[in-house]
Amino acid sequence: MVETNIEWPWQYNFPPFFTLQLNPETRAKQFQAWKNLILDYCKKGKLYIIDVRESSHIALFNNSNINRKLDQSVIISILSELQRTGHAAPVDKSKQRWEIYWHTLDEWANMIYDCISSRGLQNSVLTLYELSQGEDVQNEEFYGIQHEVLVKALQILEKDRKCELILSDSDEGVKFF
Repeated sequence: MVETNIEWPWQYNFPPFFTLQLNPETRAKQFQAWKNLILDYCKKGKLYIIDVRESSHIALFNNSNINRKLDQSVIISILSELQRTGHAAPVDKSKQRWEIYWHTLDEWANMIYDCISSRGLQNSVLTLYELSQGEDVQNEEFYGIQHEVLVKALQILEKDRKCELILSDSDEGVKFF
Protein backbone atom coordinates (compact mmCIF):
# COMPACT_ATOMS: atom_id res chain seq x y z
CA MET A 1 0.00 0.00 0.00
CA VAL A 2 1.31 3.43 -0.89
CA GLU A 3 1.92 5.61 2.12
CA THR A 4 1.71 9.37 1.95
CA ASN A 5 3.49 12.17 3.72
CA ILE A 6 0.45 13.44 5.51
CA GLU A 7 0.15 15.83 8.37
CA TRP A 8 -1.94 13.81 10.80
CA PRO A 9 -4.67 15.69 12.70
CA TRP A 10 -4.39 15.84 16.46
CA GLN A 11 -7.03 13.11 16.85
CA TYR A 12 -4.74 10.60 15.14
CA ASN A 13 -2.51 10.59 18.24
CA PHE A 14 -5.46 10.47 20.65
CA PRO A 15 -6.05 6.79 21.56
CA PRO A 16 -9.89 7.05 21.85
CA PHE A 17 -10.00 8.13 18.19
CA PHE A 18 -9.31 4.47 17.32
CA THR A 19 -12.16 3.16 19.49
CA LEU A 20 -15.80 3.44 18.48
CA GLN A 21 -17.34 6.06 20.75
CA LEU A 22 -20.62 5.20 22.46
CA ASN A 23 -21.99 8.72 22.89
CA PRO A 24 -23.90 9.55 19.65
CA GLU A 25 -22.64 13.16 19.47
CA THR A 26 -19.05 12.12 20.09
CA ARG A 27 -19.34 9.27 17.58
CA ALA A 28 -20.71 11.65 14.93
CA LYS A 29 -17.70 13.95 15.44
CA GLN A 30 -15.37 10.94 15.39
CA PHE A 31 -16.87 9.67 12.12
CA GLN A 32 -16.65 13.13 10.53
CA ALA A 33 -12.99 13.38 11.51
CA TRP A 34 -12.33 9.90 10.10
CA LYS A 35 -14.17 10.70 6.86
CA ASN A 36 -12.11 13.86 6.38
CA LEU A 37 -8.90 12.01 7.19
CA ILE A 38 -9.64 9.14 4.77
CA LEU A 39 -10.45 11.52 1.92
CA ASP A 40 -7.37 13.67 2.59
CA TYR A 41 -5.12 10.62 2.87
CA CYS A 42 -6.42 9.11 -0.36
CA LYS A 43 -6.21 12.42 -2.23
CA LYS A 44 -2.61 13.06 -1.19
CA GLY A 45 -1.60 9.50 -2.04
CA LYS A 46 -3.79 9.28 -5.17
CA LEU A 47 -5.23 6.15 -3.62
CA TYR A 48 -8.49 4.97 -5.16
CA ILE A 49 -8.95 1.59 -3.46
CA ILE A 50 -8.98 0.65 0.21
CA ASP A 51 -8.97 -3.02 1.10
CA VAL A 52 -10.30 -3.31 4.64
CA ARG A 53 -8.55 -6.67 5.06
CA GLU A 54 -5.23 -4.85 4.65
CA SER A 55 -6.09 -2.10 7.15
CA SER A 56 -3.58 -3.28 9.75
CA HIS A 57 -0.82 -2.53 7.21
CA ILE A 58 -2.06 0.95 6.32
CA ALA A 59 -0.76 3.81 8.47
CA LEU A 60 -4.12 5.52 8.06
CA PHE A 61 -5.82 2.92 10.26
CA ASN A 62 -2.82 1.80 12.28
CA ASN A 63 -0.96 4.29 14.47
CA SER A 64 2.06 2.34 15.67
CA ASN A 65 3.26 5.30 17.78
CA ILE A 66 0.35 4.86 20.17
CA ASN A 67 -0.20 1.16 19.43
CA ARG A 68 -3.76 1.65 18.15
CA LYS A 69 -5.61 0.15 15.18
CA LEU A 70 -9.09 0.95 13.97
CA ASP A 71 -11.30 -2.14 13.99
CA GLN A 72 -12.33 -3.38 10.54
CA SER A 73 -16.03 -3.22 11.39
CA VAL A 74 -15.63 0.47 12.29
CA ILE A 75 -13.74 1.11 9.04
CA ILE A 76 -16.63 -0.45 7.09
CA SER A 77 -19.11 1.72 9.01
CA ILE A 78 -17.12 4.87 8.18
CA LEU A 79 -16.78 3.86 4.53
CA SER A 80 -20.54 3.24 4.45
CA GLU A 81 -21.01 6.81 5.68
CA LEU A 82 -18.74 8.01 2.87
CA GLN A 83 -20.87 6.01 0.45
CA ARG A 84 -23.94 7.99 1.53
CA THR A 85 -22.24 11.23 0.43
CA GLY A 86 -20.98 9.78 -2.85
CA HIS A 87 -17.36 9.56 -1.70
CA ALA A 88 -17.00 5.77 -1.64
CA ALA A 89 -18.48 2.62 -3.13
CA PRO A 90 -17.94 -1.03 -2.26
CA VAL A 91 -16.25 -3.02 -4.99
CA ASP A 92 -17.38 -6.39 -3.66
CA LYS A 93 -20.50 -7.71 -1.93
CA SER A 94 -18.62 -8.38 1.31
CA LYS A 95 -17.66 -4.68 1.48
CA GLN A 96 -14.00 -5.51 1.98
CA ARG A 97 -12.72 -3.51 -1.02
CA TRP A 98 -13.87 0.08 -1.55
CA GLU A 99 -13.36 2.70 -4.21
CA ILE A 100 -12.67 6.07 -2.62
CA TYR A 101 -13.68 9.29 -4.35
CA TRP A 102 -12.16 12.38 -2.75
CA HIS A 103 -14.20 14.08 -5.42
CA THR A 104 -17.62 12.57 -6.07
CA LEU A 105 -18.12 10.96 -9.46
CA ASP A 106 -20.21 13.98 -10.50
CA GLU A 107 -17.35 16.30 -9.50
CA TRP A 108 -14.82 14.19 -11.45
CA ALA A 109 -17.14 14.24 -14.46
CA ASN A 110 -17.50 18.03 -14.30
CA MET A 111 -13.73 18.50 -13.97
CA ILE A 112 -13.09 16.34 -17.01
CA TYR A 113 -15.74 18.06 -19.11
CA ASP A 114 -14.57 21.52 -18.05
CA CYS A 115 -11.05 20.59 -19.16
CA ILE A 116 -12.32 19.30 -22.50
CA SER A 117 -14.48 22.41 -23.01
CA SER A 118 -11.73 24.85 -22.07
CA ARG A 119 -9.41 23.22 -24.61
CA GLY A 120 -12.04 23.16 -27.36
CA LEU A 121 -11.93 19.37 -27.62
CA GLN A 122 -15.64 18.82 -28.11
CA ASN A 123 -16.30 16.68 -31.20
CA SER A 124 -12.95 14.97 -30.73
CA VAL A 125 -12.07 11.44 -29.74
CA LEU A 126 -9.53 10.70 -27.03
CA THR A 127 -8.28 7.40 -25.72
CA LEU A 128 -8.89 6.81 -22.04
CA TYR A 129 -5.12 6.66 -21.64
CA GLU A 130 -4.73 10.15 -23.17
CA LEU A 131 -7.49 11.43 -20.91
CA SER A 132 -5.97 10.05 -17.71
CA GLN A 133 -2.23 9.82 -18.44
CA GLY A 134 -1.54 12.12 -21.40
CA GLU A 135 0.87 15.01 -21.22
CA ASP A 136 -1.98 17.42 -22.05
CA VAL A 137 -3.64 16.61 -18.71
CA GLN A 138 -0.56 16.39 -16.49
CA ASN A 139 -1.58 19.51 -14.59
CA GLU A 140 -5.20 18.45 -14.15
CA GLU A 141 -6.38 17.03 -10.85
CA PHE A 142 -7.74 13.97 -12.62
CA TYR A 143 -4.30 13.10 -14.03
CA GLY A 144 -3.57 9.50 -13.07
CA ILE A 145 -7.20 8.76 -12.19
CA GLN A 146 -7.88 5.06 -11.79
CA HIS A 147 -9.38 3.51 -14.92
CA GLU A 148 -12.58 2.29 -13.24
CA VAL A 149 -13.22 5.67 -11.63
CA LEU A 150 -12.61 7.41 -14.96
CA VAL A 151 -15.10 5.13 -16.72
CA LYS A 152 -17.74 5.79 -14.04
CA ALA A 153 -17.24 9.56 -14.34
CA LEU A 154 -17.47 9.32 -18.13
CA GLN A 155 -20.66 7.26 -17.81
CA ILE A 156 -22.19 10.22 -15.98
CA LEU A 157 -21.20 12.49 -18.87
CA GLU A 158 -22.57 9.94 -21.32
CA LYS A 159 -25.89 9.89 -19.49
CA ASP A 160 -25.92 13.71 -19.77
CA ARG A 161 -25.20 13.34 -23.53
CA LYS A 162 -21.86 15.15 -23.23
CA CYS A 163 -19.84 12.21 -24.51
CA GLU A 164 -19.98 8.72 -25.94
CA LEU A 165 -17.84 6.00 -24.43
CA ILE A 166 -16.12 3.59 -26.78
CA LEU A 167 -15.30 0.46 -24.80
CA SER A 168 -14.26 -2.65 -26.67
CA ASP A 169 -11.58 -5.29 -26.29
CA SER A 170 -9.19 -3.43 -28.57
CA ASP A 171 -10.14 0.23 -28.12
CA GLU A 172 -11.05 2.37 -25.17
CA GLY A 173 -11.91 5.93 -25.92
CA VAL A 174 -14.42 8.66 -25.60
CA LYS A 175 -15.94 11.16 -28.00
CA PHE A 176 -16.96 14.43 -26.40
CA PHE A 177 -19.87 16.58 -27.59
